[in-house]
Amino acid sequence: MPRRVLLVEDDPGDVFLVRELLAEVDPELQVVVAQSVAAAVGGDLLRSSDCVLLDLNLPGSQGLDGLRRLLHVHSGAAVCVLTGVDDEHLGVAAVAAGAQDYLVKGKVDGQVLIRAVRYAVERRRAESSILRLREEQLAAAESARLERGLLPSPLLAGSRVRARSYYRAGRTRSLIGGDFFDAVHGPTGTVHAITGDVCGHGPDEAALGALLRVSWRALVLAGVDEAQLLPKLQQVLVSERHDPALFTTVCAVALRPGDGGRAKAVVRLAGHPPPVVLRPELRRLEPPVGVPLGVLPDATWEPFAVSLDPGWALLSYTDGLIEGRGFESGEPLWEEGLHEVLARERAADLEQLAARVVEQVQQLNGGPLADDVAILILTEDTTR
Repeated sequence: MPRRVLLVEDDPGDVFLVRELLAEVDPELQVVVAQSVAAAVGGDLLRSSDCVLLDLNLPGSQGLDGLRRLLHVHSGAAVCVLTGVDDEHLGVAAVAAGAQDYLVKGKVDGQVLIRAVRYAVERRRAESSILRLREEQLAAAESARLERGLLPSPLLAGSRVRARSYYRAGRTRSLIGGDFFDAVHGPTGTVHAITGDVCGHGPDEAALGALLRVSWRALVLAGVDEAQLLPKLQQVLVSERHDPALFTTVCAVALRPGDGGRAKAVVRLAGHPPPVVLRPELRRLEPPVGVPLGVLPDATWEPFAVSLDPGWALLSYTDGLIEGRGFESGEPLWEEGLHEVLARERAADLEQLAARVVEQVQQLNGGPLADDVAILILTEDTTR
């Protein structure tokens, strides 16, 4: 219900009449008077009022000029215009220009006046809700377009590796981070996988993350040697980033399946959390961690070789999964806490594992995670 009305009127008789009509119906309704549009837009009168009753025939205002000035200053104002008997056509034009309603002086009583005020307020609220909904729809569509670039279909045809992926944006709806992942069967038979995170949040970082993923995929498909993938990717990052301080963390894995379901994996870390062996036994890996991409021009990233037993499963993730609250009060989850969560989910089907882990981590955090989360699970394809 409106509690404060701003009456923009210079005629004392009309001011008295409007006050009396409104007081008859709603004695508690506060009426504040401004004798000109200039007085109405000055200070906080306009924004502190639920509705504006605006006389279109004020000195210094021609036609709809006063209305346009009010809406220019406060586009969300609910405005009812007051016209003379001979200016009814001007009231119709005012509604077309953004007013919620018009009233003809001398043809209204208290009930009509208060109803017009209430309807104007509700119409403006409805219009604002529709506008917010449309903005959210546009933001969601933009997010979907960006996420399509971040959520690829792994190119693993012809390999003995299967990939399962999971991605969830952080709790800030309109800001998507630059998390990315991919898995590709290279021309030499090696399966390459990557998870990465461009520092920062927003469409620029998301676009850069998508660009890095596509560039990495192209490098793999072109047969670039495994040891050169991160240096080449760093060159792309440095040439394309919009901020020279921007860096990217990466976990790169090269898998060469062997006989009997065994596999050899080479892991390189650029400031990124290490992958975790899920099966046949849960095992933490501790490869050396190099600097993130984009920090040092001559950086190198040491390889870490690991053998994977038959029935193997390997999980890689971005740090948004471990930076929320963990088991210890005031402490983040970190890698140790994630290992405990994974141990609790030992029996979970791999198809649901990532979602179940994120659900547990969010419960520990006490709500949605602040950062984006990308998870990539690689396993031996037992159907081949």
